[in-house]
Amino acid sequence: MLELDCSLAFDPARAEDNFFPALPPKPAVCLIESRAENAEPFLIRTQNLHRRLQRLLGPADSASKRLNLRELAGCIRYRLTSSALEQIFTYYQHAKHLFPQRYRKLTRLRPPAVLKISLRNPYPRCYVTRRVAVDDTGAPAAGAYYGPFPSRKSALAFSEQALDLFKVRRCQIKIRRDPAFPGCIYSEMKMCLAPCFAGCTKEEYDAEVQRLVQFLDTNGTSLRAAIEADRERASTDLDFERAAQLHKRIEKLDAALRFRPELARRIADLDAVILQRAAEEQSIGVFGVHGGRLAEPFFLRFGEIASQPRSAEHIFKDYLEGNAAMAQSTERPIATTTTAAREELSEHLALISRWFYSNPRAGEIFFREKDWPYRKILRACSRLLNPKSAELPSTGPAASGNPSPP
Repeated sequence: MLELDCSLAFDPARAEDNFFPALPPKPAVCLIESRAENAEPFLIRTQNLHRRLQRLLGPADSASKRLNLRELAGCIRYRLTSSALEQIFTYYQHAKHLFPQRYRKLTRLRPPAVLKISLRNPYPRCYVTRRVAVDDTGAPAAGAYYGPFPSRKSALAFSEQALDLFKVRRCQIKIRRDPAFPGCIYSEMKMCLAPCFAGCTKEEYDAEVQRLVQFLDTNGTSLRAAIEADRERASTDLDFERAAQLHKRIEKLDAALRFRPELARRIADLDAVILQRAAEEQSIGVFGVHGGRLAEPFFLRFGEIASQPRSAEHIFKDYLEGNAAMAQSTERPIATTTTAAREELSEHLALISRWFYSNPRAGEIFFREKDWPYRKILRACSRLLNPKSAELPSTGPAASGNPSPP
């Protein structure tokens, strides 16, 4: 847990002399503890700690209805946060620890929209949901999940464009394979294999679903390769009309992929690292994401690396590829039930979505494809430490993987 590492005692009689002048006018997460026994503390996050506590703990105005805690506060504990992600993650951790019954209301976390292909159904379909089922290990189960998307509307827009490329059903009825069933508009338009009235075999439908899963897993690469191969064969056979049709299909594929945000991918494979400028000098906050869950961050202090035998790249490798660093944090509580694991995954996806889709967005994110892009990560550290410098220097500590300080 990201600790509230600063504390100040509050005495109303001496607050103007030694309390308020000690408060920095910086973003922070703050806990106001009460002098009364068994009283709940008050947790806040703010962009200006000095100004916010002046309002909460300053002299009360009898004519104002504004909340004032001057007569109740006994001590404050706070943590300075230099990035939005660090602030919302710190606030979420402490709200969940202090107020387990109402932390969702305090954090205003809403499960993000994702696409689900329910592979347990004999005839799967793709649809939008906000509920991600997990198994006993905490991994997504009962189907393939893709996301998170910024909104349900954007998830629907992408799914509609993607499903136009396949003949997977969109109806919600129970499939009985009845030849007397009239079908629907999609079967009439040849946009569905129509398993409802036995228009295809079970094997044919399963193969079409697997094509859709591969399309989503590879960000369209699998379908593009198949279409391009067919187009080349048509051109070789001098069937230019079919080649033109396949070219239009590729254009349709490109149009569908434009609706897919970079963050939206299979949740079980959502591995990334988020870099944030830290509050300390010459420091970067590193937030790992493993399977859609945020790992406990660490703070890379470049001012201390010069005296260490390991380079920055080795430190990143230890964090991202260690056996326990990404699978689960040593300090993050492990969900003990399937329900708790599902809630934790949804909450972490909501935190990641809130940061990623914010505008403007501070910091940088890098996804793991086949391997981690360590050189790009190090160059991003240099950009965050010194926005005027776009590249790592070719000499000095950076040559061994340690970005030089700005």
